[in-house]
Amino acid sequence: MDYSCFLSAVSAARQPNCARITKEMERQMSSTIMLAGGMPNSNYFPIKTASFTIVDGTTIEIGEEMMKRALQYAPSEGIQELLSWLMDLQLSLHDPPTAKYSPEKGKMKICITTGSQEGLSKVIEMLVNPGDNVLLDDPTYTATLLALKPLGCNLIKVPSDKHGIIPKALKEILSKWKPEHANKPHNNIPKFLYTIPNGSNPSGTSLTIERKKEIYQLASDYNFLIIEDDPYYFLQYEKVGK
Repeated sequence: MDYSCFLSAVSAARQPNCARITKEMERQMSSTIMLAGGMPNSNYFPIKTASFTIVDGTTIEIGEEMMKRALQYAPSEGIQELLSWLMDLQLSLHDPPTAKYSPEKGKMKICITTGSQEGLSKVIEMLVNPGDNVLLDDPTYTATLLALKPLGCNLIKVPSDKHGIIPKALKEILSKWKPEHANKPHNNIPKFLYTIPNGSNPSGTSLTIERKKEIYQLASDYNFLIIEDDPYYFLQYEKVGK
């Protein structure tokens, strides 16, 4: 799928930096001190090793060579082993459709940020132009509202109940546009739907599979993205019987 039509004007204008560290440069860094890239001599890093003990008593040791790598500059996309681990995790848990049609996993991009709020801010900046229409479940995460409002977009709140976004309400909101106009430029159809599918903050609701399917179908019909903010995926509880 070509996502370029969703990019904001600012994001579309960005160009790659040829001076950034590449995978090939990273391989050379193990035996070369690359002063041209501003990379320090790793033999003089102040921390040599580290040891962590987690709550179950397991100890994790970071040796000297791994510590050098952790403290040294790395390719802009991140350390390859970590990216590969995260990629495999996503493939095993979510089985994204993109991976099925790709001869290599690289078609699905993994981006590492300092935290969810930074990641969310980057996604919003990447997509939103002033005047764009954006869909959000109501109520929604207050920090998302704070990130969106300064960008001059139109926030369209979609009613929800104890099972999350109400597909019928979303369909009614979208009825002011025509699906056949979805691929035409300047159609003003909402660019994306932001939602927290599991344990939504602040409502605590979780979307049912049936509702997800209905919402995904609407997204396909009207050609808008779904931005899932899913920090609570691993904090789900089974219902306990009496």
